[in-house]
Parts: sequence; C-alpha cells; structure tokens
Amino acid sequence: MQYNDIIGTIGVSLILLAYFLNIFSLIPKDGKLFFMMNIIGAGLACYASVLIKYLPFVLLEGVWTIVSIAGLLKLRPHQ
Repeated sequence: MQYNDIIGTIGVSLILLAYFLNIFSLIPKDGKLFFMMNIIGAGLACYASVLIKYLPFVLLEGVWTIVSIAGLLKLRPHQ
C-alpha cells in the first residue's frame, strides 16, 4: 500500500466512522467530535486526492472540509 492509499484510507475511514456513530446515535450530529472527525477525515482524503491528482475528489473533500469547519465554528458561543 502506498503513502497516498494509507492517507486516503485513514481519511475516508474517519468520515465513515463519524457517519456510523451519528446514525446509531452514539455521537450527536451537532457535536464537536462529529465535526472534528469530518474535518480531519475530509482533509486527509483531500490531501490524498491531491497526491494522486484526482481533481473531482479534491473539490469534493475540500468543500467537505470547509463546510465541516463552518459547522464547528457555528457551535462556538457568540461573543
């Protein structure tokens, strides 16, 4: 298994684990852990897509990362 495969597999696994945990109500969909798993997972998957130069998934995972960051920031109390 090559480096990009390992990074991509870890990233996708984190995204899928977050989804699984959410679907079975083991973590809340609006919780910090859910967003962090998506940010890290999508970021790694995006990086792996950059390494293999597959632009459709760079776009998909890049947007997924940005949306997850926005969701995490939305949790912060307004000051």
